[in-house]
Amino acid sequence: MRSVLTVVFLLVSTAVHAQPRGTTSIGPSFFGGVPRGEATATPLSLTIVDAINRGLESNLGLLNAEEQLGRAQGARWLALSELLPNVSARVAETRQKVNLAAFGFPLPDGVPSLVGPFNVFDARVHVTQSVFDVRAMNSARAERFNAAAATYNIKTARDLVVLVAANAYLQTLAASARSSAATAQMESADAVFRQTSTMKDSGLVAGIDVLRAEVQFGTARQRNTAARNEFEKAKLQLARIIGLPVGQAFTLVDELPFVPAPEMTIEQALEQAYRTRPDYLGALERVKAAEAERSAVAGERLPRVAVNADYGALGLTPGDARATYAVSGAVNVPIFNGGRTHGRLIQADAELRARRAEADDLKTAVYYDVRNAFLDLQATSEQLEVATRARTLSAQQLTQARDRFAAGVAASLEIVQAQEAVAESSEQYISALYGYNVAKALLARGLGVAEQAARQYLGGVR
Repeated sequence: MRSVLTVVFLLVSTAVHAQPRGTTSIGPSFFGGVPRGEATATPLSLTIVDAINRGLESNLGLLNAEEQLGRAQGARWLALSELLPNVSARVAETRQKVNLAAFGFPLPDGVPSLVGPFNVFDARVHVTQSVFDVRAMNSARAERFNAAAATYNIKTARDLVVLVAANAYLQTLAASARSSAATAQMESADAVFRQTSTMKDSGLVAGIDVLRAEVQFGTARQRNTAARNEFEKAKLQLARIIGLPVGQAFTLVDELPFVPAPEMTIEQALEQAYRTRPDYLGALERVKAAEAERSAVAGERLPRVAVNADYGALGLTPGDARATYAVSGAVNVPIFNGGRTHGRLIQADAELRARRAEADDLKTAVYYDVRNAFLDLQATSEQLEVATRARTLSAQQLTQARDRFAAGVAASLEIVQAQEAVAESSEQYISALYGYNVAKALLARGLGVAEQAARQYLGGVR
């Protein structure tokens, strides 16, 4: 039972309802998904674990983050290529006639200046190796940090997918609870209407009581229709987020649970968040990348040392070709490049300041996310306690009102008022329970441990 209660604390999302209270915004791509498979005629029985697993396979936000990692890894290999050996091979067969006079050869009178035609065969391997290049070394370091930041972005995306998918599932459960409550209220209003009609036929109540009960029944029926439509819309949103096949019917398995507040102080929460929050850790990696990139730009002012070598066979034909080689070392010393390096340094300094500001802002965001979550926990727990009592009270009042009306000591107006109180208290309870879970989700998001918690308490999350 304890693990079930812990699940929702770790899995409710900071999606649409929660975003105004937090500093973390969720991009629109996380509310879309790539459909997988074909729709079946048999409805799927979907648990919250199934929803999370499907989201981790099909959610568009996570797929985009994984593609960004691929681009970052490609950029790192491009930067490393300037430090690693570059090897190429070439085989050529040339037939030519050469004008020696054009090359400045002094020829005696009577000696023709044209030589040939003749063949030249050359098969050769060329190697270029950078020996010392500060710019290339720091560029490779910068791309390594960018790849690490992209890895943290995937971790952030996976946490968001877990939260968004679970939130959509729980929103659908809440919509189902509202629909069920509206159906019960409609049936209760229908029973009162029938009871009032019978009592009027017996001359026990006036016609106004029947009309009042009929209007209340119509209102309850309209509420039931609206609640049922909202339930179907929530199911459509859930299906899109987790990538269900288009048109696939499904049913929910879990009931909307109650979750107690976590036992954790704000100091403990902040300490953990600064260690594990992936978006903050990714921001720190981007700061390191910007620092390395600035060092790379500054390295453009330093000499670069490289070695070039080739080895192959050269001759008139492949049969008489002889081995030849060449080895050269070069030192390139930049003297003046028209201020290009100075301009790039200005850009690199601006980028570094921006990345440091981003990291500082994210550290502040972690603090405010956690503090806001604790404040919301306190407020929503009180709201949930009051709503629970109000729901119990309204149900008792409705029972008493119906009994009083049947005994002839109360009018149908009292029943209508009691029915409205039941409808209002049910909505307040469902909203309070969802808000209470969202407050704990904000804390879970601030700690950056959503996926690990899902794997620990639910199982099956890869």
